[in-house]
Amino acid sequence: MEIREEILRMARAARTVAPRLATLSSALKDEALRRMAEGLLEEKDFLLSENQKDLEHAHKKGLSQAMLDRLTLSEKVIRDMAQSLMEIASQPDPVGEVVKMWRRPNGLLVGKMRIPLGVIGVIYESRPNVTSDAAGLCLKAGNAVILRGGSEAINSNLAIARVIQRALKSSGIPPEAVQVVPVTDREAVREMLKLEDYIDLIIPRGGEELIRFVAENSRIPVLKHYKGVCHIFVDRSADLQMAIEICFNAKVQRPAVCNAMETMLVHREIAPHFLPLMGERFREAGVELRGCPRTKEILPWVKDATEEDWYAEYLDLILAVKVVDGIDEAIDHILKYGSKHTDAIITSDYRNAQRFLREVDSSTVLVNASTRFSDGYQFGLGAEIGISTTKLHAFGPMGAEDLTTTKFIVYGDGQIRT
Repeated sequence: MEIREEILRMARAARTVAPRLATLSSALKDEALRRMAEGLLEEKDFLLSENQKDLEHAHKKGLSQAMLDRLTLSEKVIRDMAQSLMEIASQPDPVGEVVKMWRRPNGLLVGKMRIPLGVIGVIYESRPNVTSDAAGLCLKAGNAVILRGGSEAINSNLAIARVIQRALKSSGIPPEAVQVVPVTDREAVREMLKLEDYIDLIIPRGGEELIRFVAENSRIPVLKHYKGVCHIFVDRSADLQMAIEICFNAKVQRPAVCNAMETMLVHREIAPHFLPLMGERFREAGVELRGCPRTKEILPWVKDATEEDWYAEYLDLILAVKVVDGIDEAIDHILKYGSKHTDAIITSDYRNAQRFLREVDSSTVLVNASTRFSDGYQFGLGAEIGISTTKLHAFGPMGAEDLTTTKFIVYGDGQIRT
């Protein structure tokens, strides 16, 4: 009962301040964002010490290296968090933007204006930087936010929230605009998901198990992506050196994230030249390759790929490899096994590039670039509150604009309907 009452209290507070947040001036929001960024830098030592508590506990629990990587705050991560908030502050305010207007035959001027969603609940694991990113994006879009991080990051998240709420208060903005659930019991998540009268949208970020739990138990609309099964197709016209560098970056630079490449598709005509070079590069980096029969003819040392490998999100130095007859087979493979997250083609063929962009039904599709660019910060959004692989109401990395909806506005001069 205590957890239920605490979550209900937070939701009511968020709903109470939401109308005021929707009418804040751009200047005030941007000033608060800059103060939030400055506060993170000024409180760096405090944030690192609180994060160390979480890391020590995580090591004792035996969390995976991927989880530890996401959990860790460093001076660079804190600088990046602050920089993201500064970038969000520098962007145009989406609230109040009139995106379209047209005049009807009866003289009515009809338009659509961007407005905040209201109250957003974010449920996430490990990454403390989500706390500041979500807070910044929600504030920019005029929303209140309730943040429920994982138990493994409770000290880090509460520390970041303390800095953010102090900045809000000093800017004259109610600190209830950004709240972090202070309890680690999973019952808090269940209670959040019941509050459709107070929370307008739930955004889960984390492993597939967490996201499916949220989607199955929520009474509130959920924006989600279950996993990132990201592909790169190396076409027969690909520049070999470019393909090697892009594929290596997509798999090795940070394998434990959702935009890392998990399956590499290679055109059969280029495979005998490309795979020996690429395979050796991966082997030197400690990447375990799991290949189809045609891959094993060229690289006998790779492991056999199973049907499960084509669906797998490894989040590790493991890569599935398949030789395909051409772009038709590559696209068919992606449509069958992909997760609508991020897919790329390496090619010098303009027609194939354009066809890949049109026919691959993923939230981000790239030509001659690493899948690792599928990220709100990299796309110029300042940060992202998540990556949606569902199409209602956003698709792909979500910035401040994606945390708004539109309403109709109408100007008349006395019209009545007959």
